[in-house]
Amino acid sequence: MYNILICDDEKDIVSALKIYLSSENYNTFEAYNGKEALQVIRSNDIHLVLMDIMMPEMDGLTAMVKIRELNNIPIILLTAKGEDTDKVLGLNIGADDYITKPFNPVEVLARVRSQLRRYMQLGGGTVKPHILRIGGIELDDRAKTVTLDGETVSLTPTEYDILKLFMENPGVVFSPKEIYKKVWNEASFGSESTVAVHIRHLREKIEINPSEPRYLKVVWGQGYKMERGERA
Repeated sequence: MYNILICDDEKDIVSALKIYLSSENYNTFEAYNGKEALQVIRSNDIHLVLMDIMMPEMDGLTAMVKIRELNNIPIILLTAKGEDTDKVLGLNIGADDYITKPFNPVEVLARVRSQLRRYMQLGGGTVKPHILRIGGIELDDRAKTVTLDGETVSLTPTEYDILKLFMENPGVVFSPKEIYKKVWNEASFGSESTVAVHIRHLREKIEINPSEPRYLKVVWGQGYKMERGERA
């Protein structure tokens, strides 16, 4: 059974989310500010976090930064319609997805399932090499680790899945919609900006100079591709 932490200062929202998630047999924990969320995560084996942005004592963005210091569990932000800037900032500092309030229960459950599926790496039936190497990047899909020139790179689950997609398909151009469908496993409405933020964040971790990438290249008007990135 998966453990999901719901963190929102509005008790009615927490109660509603508990009902939705319990109906799918998820085990839920609750917190009403960022400090409480950190305490829950430190004391329990949490698999996913639903996190509000605007909260007293410690807001969701600050809490998310501190959570990322502990582990890379999926974090889905709960945002209001007018919080577009916070959505982008949240994706930049480690969120995997966001849901806009008021939310549809079907959408909540779909996004939770998608994130958990990737995080737990249930995988398919096709046998693939568990170690992928391109240039100075090595991805070990059994250990779920990535190194760059021998140094460990800390990626979120979403960043890891995007990198894995490209490393399994070097030279193949993927549009933002294709990336979203393959990584998020759902329809790609409004996906372009979400994908672009994750690509930018991934580049900051695997490229020596993100503005002149060796590996993740833009193909203008088409999408992105992974190049071999031969060592200089």
